[in-house]
Amino acid sequence: MNHPSAELARFVSELQFASIPQPVLRRAEDLLLDCLASVLAGSHSRPVRAIAGYARAMGPADGPAQDIVARRGTSPLFAAMANAASAHMVEQDDVHNGAVFHPAAVVFPPAVAIAQALGRSGRDLLVAAVAGYEAGIRIGEFLGRSHYTIFHTTGTAGTLAAAAATGRLLGLDAAQMLHALGSAGTQAAGLWEFLRDGADSKQLHTAKAAADGMTAAWLARDGFTGASRILEGPQGMAAGMSSDADPARLTDGLGTRWALLETSFKYHASCRHTHPAADALLALVQEHDLGVEDIKSVVAYVHQGAIDVLGPVVDPVSVHQSKFCMGVVLGLIARHRRAGLPEFDAALSDPAIADFRGRVSMRLDPEVDAAYPRRWIGKVSVRTRDGRTLESRVDTPKGDPENTLSRAEIEDKALRLGCYQGAATPDEVARLIAQVWGLAENERVGWFL
Repeated sequence: MNHPSAELARFVSELQFASIPQPVLRRAEDLLLDCLASVLAGSHSRPVRAIAGYARAMGPADGPAQDIVARRGTSPLFAAMANAASAHMVEQDDVHNGAVFHPAAVVFPPAVAIAQALGRSGRDLLVAAVAGYEAGIRIGEFLGRSHYTIFHTTGTAGTLAAAAATGRLLGLDAAQMLHALGSAGTQAAGLWEFLRDGADSKQLHTAKAAADGMTAAWLARDGFTGASRILEGPQGMAAGMSSDADPARLTDGLGTRWALLETSFKYHASCRHTHPAADALLALVQEHDLGVEDIKSVVAYVHQGAIDVLGPVVDPVSVHQSKFCMGVVLGLIARHRRAGLPEFDAALSDPAIADFRGRVSMRLDPEVDAAYPRRWIGKVSVRTRDGRTLESRVDTPKGDPENTLSRAEIEDKALRLGCYQGAATPDEVARLIAQVWGLAENERVGWFL
C-alpha cells in the first residue's frame, strides 16, 4: 500500500532511537515531566476520582502499571485511563498550536503504562512518545479547523496518537500499525457540547482516547484488522468529521520535520485560547501599573476557534468551566497578574472577578484569525476609568517554542503542580524530576512515585 495513512503507519512503526535528534529526545523528557506533574495536580479532582474509581471497580486489584491518581498498581488499560483523565484536568498540559491538540495527555499515559507492564527501557518509552506525537499532531492538522469546531481533537486524533505510541512499544510492523490506526480511528470521539453545561466530558475524552488507542494497538498485535484508510477514506474520519481535511498533512516532513518540537507549554492554568489575550493584558497592566478597579472594559481580539470554544461559557459554575471563560481569565490577570491554580480556585467566590467578567468581550479579528492556528496572536484594547484607551499585542505567547520554558522553569512548574493540594511532597517531586532527566539511561521503566 502507498497512501498517506500507510506512509504514516510505516514511519511510526520503523522509528528508531538513533534516528531521533537529541533536541527532540530532550524535549520529549521535558514534556513527560510536564505531563506527570499535571497528572498529580489533577489527581484530587472529583471527575478524575470518578474515573479512577471506575478503574478500581473494573480493573484488577493490583498490576504492573502505576495508577498515579490512586498510587496503586493495576492493568495498563486502567492505569492509562486514570492518568490520562488527570493529565488534562487542570489545563496545564501541553498543546500543539497548528493541530489544536494536547498530545501529552493521550500519548504518555498509555505509553508509560505499557512500558511499565512489559519492562521496556527508557529509550523505548521516548521513541514511543515521539511516535505518538508525530502521528497525532499530523492527524490533528489533517482534520483541519472545521473538525475542531465540533470535535475535541485531543479526543479524536488522540485515540490514534495513543495507538501509535503503544503500537511502537508493542513492536508492531507497518501493516499491523495501519490496522491499529484503523481500529483507533473507528473509536475516535469527543464533542465540545459539554462546555455549555460545564460537564466532565473532557476528562472522559482523554481517558477513553488513551485506553481505546491502547486497545487498538494490542488487538492489532494479535492479528485484529482495521480499516486501511480510516483517515482519508470515503467513509473515514475526514468524510464524517471535517470539511477541510488535507491528506498531505499526514506525511508532511516525516523524518525531517519534528512536530514534537513545535509543542507549547501552558503557562496559565486555562484553556489555551485564552492565553494570547492574557499575555497581552498582562504586558499592558504591568506597563501601566493598572489594577482590576482601573479598567472599565477590555476587548480581546481573537480567532474564530476561540469564539467557538469560549463563547458558550458566559456564566461559569465550576472552577474547570471558569478556565474556558475569557472574562474570568482576564479578570485574574488584572487582579493578580497571574492565572494559576490557586487563583482559579478562589475566582468564583470573588465578587471583583464576577464584576470584571461583565466588562470583557471578544471580537473576531481578521489578522488574528488568518494567522491561526499556526500562530496564536494576542491583541487587547483596554478602556480605563480615567478615559484612556490602551492597546497591547503579543505575537508569541509564553510557552510557545519561540518563547519556551527553560528546564529550570519546567522544574519550577512541575514542583507547583506536583505539590498542588498535597498530591505529592517536594521531595517526591524532586525525585520524579531526577527520574525523568535520567530516563534514557534506564534499562527498565519503573514506577515514577
